[in-house]
Amino acid sequence: MGFERVSRGELREHVVRSGIAGEVATPREGNLRHYGRMVAKDPGFQFGLRLRDWSFDETLAMMARLCGVNPNPGYTWGVDTIDPDLTLDALDAMGERIGAAAAERATVLLATGHPDTLLGVYRAIEDALRAAGCTVLTPAAGWSYEPPLWEPSRYREIAYASGVAALVGADGRWRHTHDPDPMRAALAELDGELPRLVVADHGWAGAAGEAGIETVGFADCNDPALFAGHDEGKIAVTVPLDDGLDPLVYQPLTAYLLQRARLA
Repeated sequence: MGFERVSRGELREHVVRSGIAGEVATPREGNLRHYGRMVAKDPGFQFGLRLRDWSFDETLAMMARLCGVNPNPGYTWGVDTIDPDLTLDALDAMGERIGAAAAERATVLLATGHPDTLLGVYRAIEDALRAAGCTVLTPAAGWSYEPPLWEPSRYREIAYASGVAALVGADGRWRHTHDPDPMRAALAELDGELPRLVVADHGWAGAAGEAGIETVGFADCNDPALFAGHDEGKIAVTVPLDDGLDPLVYQPLTAYLLQRARLA
């Protein structure tokens, strides 16, 4: 898929207008609830990372700094925000990491817990990396399991859209997940031949970062673990964005990212 070139200013306008950043649909009360669950070490909100002990106040301050949410602990209900400049800065950093892997013709692994919305972003990255000579790994295809109780269903299987890993249910439909176990299974099948770079989100990214792999990922403002992982040095780049929008709205962002990676 080809993309028109997008300037930083144009993308900034687009992410605010579309709700990728700026005032977002992810509600403040949900954000605060999720921060509390990460602080309590709820496994569904650790994303496979072995994080240090975080207080709630530390988590909110970190999310304000890295994501751009409202820093006021007294603001407990309503619209929350993602700073569009933080989104663009992180896209710049992600592009540099992807571009470096492309220049090395490195091995890469791509995976998403949001296939219904973000799969097109990952597929475009995959195509660009393959064209640059990279090897895209597809380990553990068909691996299946019963997820933990905090996941919403009892059967999941790793499937690939070309070279992008995600989970499907028993009906073959793509499924959302926070679970790190699929990435752990994929890395175990590689038997020590780990990828040079992982591009992922949710538990796919957290498990890769915890394994010591250079990992770049996307995260919403209600998913603090990858931002905490970045703050602790386990995740190389975490791009803040609303990850639940119509897939078409991410096309300008994808174009900009590939430009920054010198792949478009």
